[in-house]
Amino acid sequence: MKKLRVTVEGKAYEVLVEMLDEAGAPAPVAAPSASPASLAPVAAPVASPAPKPAAPAAAGGAGDIPSPLAGKVVSIDVKVGQAVEEGAQVATVEAMKMNTYIYAPRAGTVAAILVNAGDGVEEGATLLRLG
Repeated sequence: MKKLRVTVEGKAYEVLVEMLDEAGAPAPVAAPSASPASLAPVAAPVASPAPKPAAPAAAGGAGDIPSPLAGKVVSIDVKVGQAVEEGAQVATVEAMKMNTYIYAPRAGTVAAILVNAGDGVEEGATLLRLG
């Protein structure tokens, strides 16, 4: 076991990580392990709250365009009623300071836009719908 500090959404945690060998079996370690009580959150700087993520689509329809990853919507590049061709850029999602461009999987007309720029989204959440 190895003790590490991990920061998640601005909160620092001290965690124990089990080291595995290439076969997936626990690797022999001579270091003593920490008790679960020592895994309490560590004080961290206060950050502004993250945007609330949009709920993932329950059952995507044929015209739904999902987010391929969890992140923040940077832009919606189309408007409701706009005709788009297959492969046209329709949105941009940012995760870990990298922009991912979302393209229309087929030609159609934008029937609905379900998120706004600045919204947090989960992987698989429907961003917009083509009619």
